[in-house]
Amino acid sequence: MYQYEIKIPKDRIAVLIGIKGAIKRQIEEATSSRLKVDSKEGDVFITGEDGLGLMIARDIIRAVGRGFNPEIAMQLLKQDYCFESIDMTDFARNSNDVARVRGRVIGTNGKSRKKLEDLTETRISIYGKTVGVIGQIEKVVLAKNAIESLLNGSPHTKVYSKLERNKKENFRRGILGTKRREEDG
Repeated sequence: MYQYEIKIPKDRIAVLIGIKGAIKRQIEEATSSRLKVDSKEGDVFITGEDGLGLMIARDIIRAVGRGFNPEIAMQLLKQDYCFESIDMTDFARNSNDVARVRGRVIGTNGKSRKKLEDLTETRISIYGKTVGVIGQIEKVVLAKNAIESLLNGSPHTKVYSKLERNKKENFRRGILGTKRREEDG
């Protein structure tokens, strides 16, 4: 029997449980685990026999706790998907500076976050003092590097340009890879 204990913000408990426990049940069934939720303290206990299932359940719960919609968090059930959390306080000069670095990731009316999502094909949630990213592993790495660059003060245009070049390069590689396979076959 394996067990994890996770603490999530109390205001995210209702989202985790869902209407009449639907989300909690869905996570339990998909990951072969059992969830016990202490809504007063924000503690979630995950138990089960399948170690991998428990790790996935833990990541789904962490993602919901970091502001993701449960439907998006459930993408973590896909084999090549992962969740990454970045603590913005690591990039702030002091406690008052968190709002500034947070604003760099969000942008005006959320434009920066949306552009990062589009360029990296990931989902991004800014909640409290953290930035969460969900997507395919290699794309999450790109998004994390881009977000950390912004948090470190890099100009937005420089970060976007790098992501656009990377996306074009990957696109070219994908097409070349297809042509090569057709020639070989």
